[in-house]
Amino acid sequence: MAHAHESNTKRIWKVFGFLSLITLVEVAFGIIRPHSLVFTNFLGTNLLNWLFIILTLVKAYGIAWTFMHLEGEKTWFRRSIVWTAVFLICYLITLLLLEGGYIFDVLSPLVKWNY
Repeated sequence: MAHAHESNTKRIWKVFGFLSLITLVEVAFGIIRPHSLVFTNFLGTNLLNWLFIILTLVKAYGIAWTFMHLEGEKTWFRRSIVWTAVFLICYLITLLLLEGGYIFDVLSPLVKWNY
């Protein structure tokens, strides 16, 4: 019995377009650096950094969903992977923000920050 072979070319191009669009948005915001996002602090860092963090998480989820084939897995398995990653990433972001704030406070008298 022969199985019909379906090409994944269309799906790969959709994923490529999705990831490229998000990357272009990140690069554009990195080049433009809007004043309202750079100088508005929220939870220890500016809104531009939060935008980068959120867009990077969306890209990571899209990559895992597509290339790890999570859409075909059972719900509990998907949740175990996604929630573990979400909690780990939140923990790492918290550590980076806390330690970055400490380094900024300690080195402020010694370094002229360009921002």
